[in-house]
Amino acid sequence: MYTLPKIERFNQNVLSKYHIYNSVFITLPFDAIDNTGVLLPLFSEVCDNGFKNNWSPKQIVDFFADKYLDKATEEQKIELMFRFIQYVERQIVLFDAIEDAAFPIVNNLEGRGSLRDIKEKTEAKDKRKELIDFLETFNVRTVLTAHPTQFYPGSVLGIITDLTEAVRVNDLIKIKQLLAQLGKTPFFKKEKPTPFDEAVSLIWYLENVFYQTIGEMMQYLQKNIFEGNIIENPIINLGFWPGGDRDGNPFVTPEITENVAKRLRISILKCYYFDIRILRRKLTFNEVDKIITSLEFKLYRSVFYSQGEIFITLEELKNELNIVKQIIIEKHQSLYLDEINLLLQKITQFGFHFASLDIRQNSKIHNQVFDDIVGFLKREKELYFPENFDSMSENDKMEVVSKLKFDLNHHFFENELTRSTLDTIKLMREIQNDNGEKGCNRYIISNNESALNVIETFAMFRLLAWENPTVDIIPLFESVDDLQKAHEIMAQLYQNAAYRNHLKERKDKQTVMLGFSDGTKDGGYLMANWSIFKAKEMITKISREYGIKVIFFDGRGGPPARGGGKTHKFYASLGSTIENQAIQVTVQGQTISSNFGTLDSCRYNLENLLSAGVANQIFNKDENNLTEPEKAIIDTLANLGYEKYIDFKNHPKFIPYLEQMSTLKYYSKANIGSRPSKRNTDDKLNFADLRAIPFVSSWSQMKQNVPGFFGVGTALKHFEDADRWQEVQHLYNNSLFFRTLLENTMMSLAKSNFALTAYMKNDPEFGAFWQIIFDEFLETKRLLLKIAGHTELMQNYPDGKASIAMREQIVLPLLTIQQYASSQINELKKQPTFSEKLVNTYEKLVTRSLFGNTNASRNSA
Repeated sequence: MYTLPKIERFNQNVLSKYHIYNSVFITLPFDAIDNTGVLLPLFSEVCDNGFKNNWSPKQIVDFFADKYLDKATEEQKIELMFRFIQYVERQIVLFDAIEDAAFPIVNNLEGRGSLRDIKEKTEAKDKRKELIDFLETFNVRTVLTAHPTQFYPGSVLGIITDLTEAVRVNDLIKIKQLLAQLGKTPFFKKEKPTPFDEAVSLIWYLENVFYQTIGEMMQYLQKNIFEGNIIENPIINLGFWPGGDRDGNPFVTPEITENVAKRLRISILKCYYFDIRILRRKLTFNEVDKIITSLEFKLYRSVFYSQGEIFITLEELKNELNIVKQIIIEKHQSLYLDEINLLLQKITQFGFHFASLDIRQNSKIHNQVFDDIVGFLKREKELYFPENFDSMSENDKMEVVSKLKFDLNHHFFENELTRSTLDTIKLMREIQNDNGEKGCNRYIISNNESALNVIETFAMFRLLAWENPTVDIIPLFESVDDLQKAHEIMAQLYQNAAYRNHLKERKDKQTVMLGFSDGTKDGGYLMANWSIFKAKEMITKISREYGIKVIFFDGRGGPPARGGGKTHKFYASLGSTIENQAIQVTVQGQTISSNFGTLDSCRYNLENLLSAGVANQIFNKDENNLTEPEKAIIDTLANLGYEKYIDFKNHPKFIPYLEQMSTLKYYSKANIGSRPSKRNTDDKLNFADLRAIPFVSSWSQMKQNVPGFFGVGTALKHFEDADRWQEVQHLYNNSLFFRTLLENTMMSLAKSNFALTAYMKNDPEFGAFWQIIFDEFLETKRLLLKIAGHTELMQNYPDGKASIAMREQIVLPLLTIQQYASSQINELKKQPTFSEKLVNTYEKLVTRSLFGNTNASRNSA
């Protein structure tokens, strides 16, 4: 049977359905006034035509009010805008649900990048043995983070799930009920969530999506690749940051970490319990029935009747199920053997930990803590500590610190930060006792600037009488400068005898984390991506020299500016000069719900990541290696882009523009997450302390997306002007890495809309600055279309292009309202006297529209 092209499947199953169900939706009254749904399409049309005619948001709102509202006051206009926001937020949810429902139709779940594709390709090329060897050591780790980029409360997420299912079966009555329910359900939280609240929200995805999806993936591999044997290597791993990520979040305490770890354990035992219940209805045979009933009872007590007490061990659970399996094979014709194998594979996969709870803290905090500890140790008469420690070289300090032996377990530190840091390390040991080693065995040092940062952290474990800590200590390199010297830092670590011995205990493996977000904020798009690539190459080289298998852990956000976009393509594009022991990546905010929110999308994206590793290691091992001339071209491009971005960042209007013209300051006012938007508490905006999420999101809210493209056009133009265009053209045609890099920039451009802020070019203070951004946008767009041979952005991804276009159309009224409110605030504040109440109301409009704008983009933060 003929299969329609992807864009046609998208048009039939997403766009057409949206228009049908939206026509039902806008007729539903959500309050006493029932004409909002009638007026919204008219307002949307005025916005669209207005921007085409170069109108400002104020001109658009005023024109709409004059034409469709009867002499409305400013208060009445504002009230209507709040109601428009209420409708548009829910239109976005409707579109999400329809797109999720159509996912398996639009995307070929058995096609390229699927497990089936991996199996068939390896068999066709007689590489089955290579694949098995690879899968026995390789793993994909998706790490769920609590970064505040997903604004839907749990009640709305539940409605989305139900709505997706109703759309899937075209149940119009149920859809109408759910849309009506959606209209009555609040979309924003009155209070900030706690870190524990965030953890509970994300554990929902573990229980309802990842548990089933990963189990089925592993069973497929078990049956089709490993000939029915249980796979000991957990190929798909889960990591978890909520409740463990302390970096800049003063609300994460050891108590919260302990509660999150307990919740993770109870959640996985609950999943096992429900599976055992289903098995008990099937395994009604002699001998096995009593064993299953006993397991069910012990799991039930551990989940529902314990205060953290566990009535069954992991080994007991495995052993008892293996006994059942043996009896079934020997005496009952292997009846329901697949179900038993599936559960055993899940238990091997998830243990009692479900997801590994990572601990993360900033090196600057560690410096304070360690200074406090050093002060105490110097005062201790029983321990020799050099008086000249502060003036020693870094290597000498490392030697001293790595050999420190003292038991701080019973010493009380007055500094709360020191106590909390040491208590967290103690807690890691306790969590490992209850949840298994994988429950909490990674300590990440963000903003890592030196080898001493790592050794100090290592020493803190040993100073708490944990002589051989079963913990991976992971430096996180973020800034361009830190990325460029990362390999030197790793060499210093490998040369330290105590730390090298620690790595031997950890099977000669070292995980290194690299942060895309802060790299982009620091050095621009091209330099950040290229610095990370080069850092990986150099760290791989130095690690191989010292006999260490390095594992790279990428801190990626949703949009291309934060390492997102076509992520699996990046991993498939890396050659043999970069270690491919694992693919580890953070997943956050809307990316969790959009890429892993349903069974279909979760399976599709996990399989694509696994496939990227297979393609890189088995099929294209050396094909993707960049030649030295190709590296020289990218190096030149990155440096040109870096210079352009640094000049832009140093412009005297850069910070004022962000503060006055963007939504940056409104992130701290929105109850969207427990983390503050800055690492410091000063009122003055310090760029270095600004978090990447509000930075990138603020550009996205204005539809300018600067971090995803700025400097790219300037860099490419240099080659055009120097009559060297063929060099970059050849690179684009032949390098998957470079092509993916530029394709993700095209996505950033496709999500930009400068008509929205074109009114700013007439601003006496910021007009020239806006023009700088717009000129770079135009030049980047022109040259990307030229290098791709396209007439439109994302021409080779028509379904993705159509999805973005539809989302941008839905959200246009919100964008207009946000810019209108923002411009009104700025105008009011220029007046000698103004209404504080009116300014506050406009600020609420900006904040409320911020939610919908972000949710609509799905990967804007």
